[in-house]
Amino acid sequence: MYARQASCPSDFAEVTVDFEPWEAGLVFEAAADLAVDGDNDPEWQAECRAAVETGIRDELTRSGAGLSPAAAVVLRRMRFHPVDSQPRAFLQAGRLAVRNALAAAHRPPQAATERRG
Repeated sequence: MYARQASCPSDFAEVTVDFEPWEAGLVFEAAADLAVDGDNDPEWQAECRAAVETGIRDELTRSGAGLSPAAAVVLRRMRFHPVDSQPRAFLQAGRLAVRNALAAAHRPPQAATERRG
């Protein structure tokens, strides 16, 4: 989720994506059962979906230190705010999704006792 509410206009975008290992390159697709909350304009959804993809591609390229990404990314959910959602917010949400996925992938596994706690 990306939300910036320091001033007007505010930015809001919430996305759920799955990252999976893939062949060289990046495959991005929207799930057939993509859940969309807060907007029913297909053209606006498509523009924001494209912004999510651009954010993901930009962040993977930038954070890869010259390496080519090898991932399949599936967009599962998009949530809009009626006033504060703009494509730039979905671009940032895509970037944050990559950062969160990389952080989770590189986190040391928890000890069995910590998970039960």
